[in-house]
Amino acid sequence: MPQPQDKTKAVGDHPPLQILSLYHRDMNIYGDSGNILSVTRRAELYGFRPTVRYYDPGDAWPERIDMILGGGGQDHGQERIIDDLRERGGLLHDLADQDVPMLMICGLYQLFGHYFETSDHERLEGVGILDVHTIAQPERMIGNLVEQAEDFGRVVGYENHSGLTYLGEGARPLGMVTEDGRGNNGKDHTEGARWKKVIGTYMHGSLLPKNPAITDFLIEGAAERRYGQGTFAQMQAAMDQKSRSELERLDSLADQASRIAASRPR
Repeated sequence: MPQPQDKTKAVGDHPPLQILSLYHRDMNIYGDSGNILSVTRRAELYGFRPTVRYYDPGDAWPERIDMILGGGGQDHGQERIIDDLRERGGLLHDLADQDVPMLMICGLYQLFGHYFETSDHERLEGVGILDVHTIAQPERMIGNLVEQAEDFGRVVGYENHSGLTYLGEGARPLGMVTEDGRGNNGKDHTEGARWKKVIGTYMHGSLLPKNPAITDFLIEGAAERRYGQGTFAQMQAAMDQKSRSELERLDSLADQASRIAASRPR
């Protein structure tokens, strides 16, 4: 059932946002904590009060979730969380259907698809929120990555994966790369996948500190689902000068980091 809309809309109230870090212990080995830091800091500057809950197998599932962030991990990390992920699959599907924004990096991107076939030819069945499937290969795709995203412009990150991911008709790519040997599978020039407000991608980096447009997409989606359409714009308009200056500083740093990463060789 959809979660009831929170009526606490007053800008001065610092409306709370509940952020879930999914499988933080096993699926967070590539610096994905930077995504959590970026989301929470920008949300604070906009006037929200973000709280991060860390969920691992065996933990109680939170009653309120406004956003979910998930990271990458090695094959054995995926194997440790896969049973719990399947048990939570129905809940995650419901939240995705209800437009809860989600960002899944690398390993969890793969498991949010239909399946991941490992290098040992074991098939790890995913939860199928994203219409993708992944097959491991011997060679890894490693290096700085620049793509063009229809909704976010230039997106910069760092890929490090051996899985080849293929999109079905129910998913659209996060962005497009221009060269072979990069992105989802090195052939069709796609990278990442999207469905509703769920984003899957191979981009580490961390991704969000260098790509504030995606960070704001997640915050806006969480805020407007919980508090109603127009909330994000209202909070932006009410920012004080100190917060605006800090946000401009973060945007400038993101632009510098993005341009440096984009200029580096693979």
